[in-house]
Amino acid sequence: MTTAAATAVTRPASGRRPKAAKGRVTVNVVMVAMILYFLLPFWWLLVASTKGNDALFSTAALWFHSPGSFFDNLKQLFTYNDGEYLRWLGNTAVYAGVSGIGATAVATLAGYAFAKYRFRGRNLLFSSLLGAIMVPATALAIPTYLLLSKVALTNTMWAVILPSLLNPFGVYLMRVYVQESLPDELLEAARVDGAGELRTLRSVALPTLKPALVTVLLFSMVGTWNNFFLPLVMLNNDKLFPLTVGLQSWYQGALIQSGANALFTLVIAGSLVAILPLIVAFLLLQRYWRGGLTVGSLK
Repeated sequence: MTTAAATAVTRPASGRRPKAAKGRVTVNVVMVAMILYFLLPFWWLLVASTKGNDALFSTAALWFHSPGSFFDNLKQLFTYNDGEYLRWLGNTAVYAGVSGIGATAVATLAGYAFAKYRFRGRNLLFSSLLGAIMVPATALAIPTYLLLSKVALTNTMWAVILPSLLNPFGVYLMRVYVQESLPDELLEAARVDGAGELRTLRSVALPTLKPALVTVLLFSMVGTWNNFFLPLVMLNNDKLFPLTVGLQSWYQGALIQSGANALFTLVIAGSLVAILPLIVAFLLLQRYWRGGLTVGSLK
C-alpha cells in the first residue's frame, strides 16, 4: 500500500513537469519572436545607412552592400545645407531636455500633493487627470495652437516646450509611487524635527523618489524627442524644427523634387543618429527606470 500510495502521489508531479517545460518553451519562443519583431526595423535602418543611394533600392534590404558608404553618408548628413541636421539635433535636445526636466518637476509636485495632502476636490481633480490620460495628444494640438496663437507664442520654441510640460501619466505614476514608497511617519518625523514643508520635500521625499523621478524624466524626454505632430503644427521656421519634422521635410523633398533622391540616404542616416541618444540614455538609466516602473505600478 505504501508503494501504491507513493506512485499515486508522484504521478501528477511527473505529469506536470512536461506541461511546465512545454509552457516555458512556448514563452521563450514568443519572447524571441517579439525581440526579432522589435529589432528588425533597427537592423534594417542600420543596414540601409551603410548604402549609397543606388544600392539602397537595388540590393538586399537586410544585408550590407558597401559598409564604407556609412561614413560618407554621415559626412554628407552633418554638412548638408550648412549643417542643418546639427541645428535640428540641437533644437531637439533643447526641447527634450527642458520639457523633460520641467514635466518631471510638475509631475513630482502634483503627485506628492495628491498623495500626501488632503484638500477639497482632490478626488475630482485626480479623476479628471486620469481622464486626461485617455485623450490623444494629437487631439489637443489644434486647440493648443489656437490658445498659443492668442499670446503670440506660435512659431517659437515655447510653442513646443509649454504643452510638453504637462504629463498626466507622470503625475499618476508619481502619486502611486509616493503612496507606496514614502510613509507618512517619515514625513511626520521630519516635521517634528523642525523641517518645513519644502525642506521635508527636498531632504526626505526626493531622495526616496529617485527611481520614479528618473522614470518620469525618461518618459517625458522620449515623448518630446519623438513628438512629430505638435512641432509640425506649431512651427513654420525650419531653423526651429526638431529632428522629426526636419527629417520629414527632407523626405518630402526627396519625393517631390527631381534630382533630390540623394536625400533618402540622409533621411536614413539621420534617423539612425537620432535614436542613438535615446539608446544611450536608456542604457545608463535603465536600473532606475525599471525600479520606478516595478515599484510604482505593482505595489
